[in-house]
Amino acid sequence: MATVSIRNLVKAYGKVEVLHGISLDVADGEFVVFVGPSGCGKSTTLRMIAGLEDITGGEIHIGGRLVNNLEPKDRDIAMVFQNYAIYPHMSVRKNIGFGLRTSKMSKADKQKRIDEVAGILGMTDLLERRPNQLSGGQRQRVAIGRAMVRNPAVFLFDEPLSNLDAQLRTQMRLEIKKLHQRVGNTIIFVTHDQVEAMTMADRIVIMKDGYIQQVGTPLEVYHRPANIFVAQFIGAPSMNMLPGTWTGGGVQFADGVGVKLPARKASEGTGVVLGLRPDDLLVTKEKGLFSGTVNIVEPLGADTLVYVGVNGHEVIAKASGREPPKVGQTVELSADAGEMHLFDARSGEALP
Repeated sequence: MATVSIRNLVKAYGKVEVLHGISLDVADGEFVVFVGPSGCGKSTTLRMIAGLEDITGGEIHIGGRLVNNLEPKDRDIAMVFQNYAIYPHMSVRKNIGFGLRTSKMSKADKQKRIDEVAGILGMTDLLERRPNQLSGGQRQRVAIGRAMVRNPAVFLFDEPLSNLDAQLRTQMRLEIKKLHQRVGNTIIFVTHDQVEAMTMADRIVIMKDGYIQQVGTPLEVYHRPANIFVAQFIGAPSMNMLPGTWTGGGVQFADGVGVKLPARKASEGTGVVLGLRPDDLLVTKEKGLFSGTVNIVEPLGADTLVYVGVNGHEVIAKASGREPPKVGQTVELSADAGEMHLFDARSGEALP
C-alpha cells in the first residue's frame, strides 16, 4: 500500500522552527496538493518525505514503514523537481533510463520499460533527441518519465510547472492528471498556484507559516473555507471581506447598512467579517444589498469584473459582458444569503 502518514512533523533550522508539528494521512492512490505562499513550509515538508531534509521531530510512514532514518533510494519514492534536473549530454532514452541504473532488471527489460513509459508520455518519437532539442513541456515530460520508469509507490512533485509559460502549464496540468488516472500511484504535489491545486487535487492541503490551515477537497475548501486566510487564498479573484458587527440576526456595517443571515455561533456585538466571492456578488438593476460607485471595469468576454466602492471598501463583483457598467456609475449589488461567509474578526475562524 502506498499510503503516506505524517505525524507531528517538526522542522527547525537551529533555534528557528519552520514546521510546527503538522499531521496528515494520504491514502493509497490519492492525489494530494500542498499549496500556500512562499515560505509556508510546503516544499520543506515534501523534501522531508523524500529524505532530502533531516526530520527535527515527528514521524513519516510510507506504505506502513517508518522512513525517518531511511535513505531516499530506500523509500520507494520518485521526485520531479522544478528545474527538471535532466542531463543535457544524454538522450531522452538515457535520461529516462537513468532511474533504472541500480535496478537488477536485464538490459532488454530496461529498454522495454523505457519504451512503455515513453509511450504513456507520448515521447516515443523523441527518445534519441538531446534535451536542448526539446521544448520546456517535453523536458518536463522527460523528468516525469525518469520518475515513472522505476514505478515508485509515491510520486513527489516540487513545483514542476512553475518554469513553463501559461499555455504549457495548462497542458501539463491535464497531462499529469491523465497520468494519475492511468497509473494510479500516490502523488504529493507542491505548488504556490491555487489554480493548479483546484484543478488537479483529490484533496488540497493549505499551509501558512508552517501550519496546516485546512485539508479538504477542492469544492470543500472553496465553498467552506475554515478561516479568512483560506477564503482569500483559494479563488481568483480573492474573496471580498467586509468588516461589521454581529447583531444576532445578521451583520451591521459602519454606515448603518445591515445584512440578515441565519443564526451563527457568535455573541451579539462580536466583531465579524462578511465574506463574498466575486462570482456570488452580482450587479443588478433591482435594489440590492449594497450600492456603490464603479472604480474599475475589467472585461473578460462573457463576464465583466467591476471594482466597486462600498462602505469605504473596494469590492469585486460580476456583471454582464454584453452591457457592463461604466467607471463612475452607481450600481446595485446583490448576493444570496446562502453564498455569504462569516468569520470572527479577532481569530479569523469561520463562524458555523
